[in-house]
Parts: sequence; C-alpha cells; structure tokens
Amino acid sequence: MSTVELTKENFDQTVTENDFVLIDFWAAWCGPCRQFAPVYEKAAQDNPDLVFGKIDTEAQPELAAAFGIQSIPTLMIVRDQVAVFAQPGALPEAALTDVIGQARKLDMDEVRKAVAAQQAKSQGK
Repeated sequence: MSTVELTKENFDQTVTENDFVLIDFWAAWCGPCRQFAPVYEKAAQDNPDLVFGKIDTEAQPELAAAFGIQSIPTLMIVRDQVAVFAQPGALPEAALTDVIGQARKLDMDEVRKAVAAQQAKSQGK
C-alpha cells in the first residue's frame, strides 16, 4: 500500500481504525519535503502492514495547526491513537527505518500509563 492523503475529513477515522499510523506533514514548495518523499514512499512499500499518511499543510492548515506543526517536513507516529513520535526534518532512510522499528517495539500499555501519569501531574492531581 502506498501513502494515503490525510484530510480533516478522513484523519480521525484513519487514526481510530488503524493501530499504527505514520504521518508526513509536507508542502509542495518545500525542498526538504520533496527530498523526503521517495524515502517515505519506500518505507511505505517496505512496511505494508502500517498506514503511511501525508498531510499537505497548505491544503490542510487546520490539521497542521491542531498538531502545532511549525516546520516541515515533520514526521509523526501515532500508535493506538497516541502520538509516540514527532520530529521535524527529513530523515534519511536508515533513520526512518530505525524510528519505525523503535515505534513497533513500544509497549503501549507502558506508554498509556506514562501519558495518564503526565496528564494527572499537569492537572495537579
């Protein structure tokens, strides 16, 4: 499966219905975004069990704003509806492969516990 164009209309459904979604925030005018695109496409082909989405920040400014995207390209990984990775910059192929491998190995029960603890702490509980 190649990449999926994510929009405000299909974003929630895509993230809810899939356990592991990678998101590339990009724009057509962005040179590093264009350099990263073939690396991202190859990773999508190499990992057919994962969903690889792309969000055009020019066409979807609400989504870019919702995630506080300040520079592009930005790669985000969402597992079980929790953002577990977000980093601006075009990753080389080896780094992208490594990040995907690390995200696959995450114990999501531990991640959810950490998120809950952080939320409780920020709410002063």
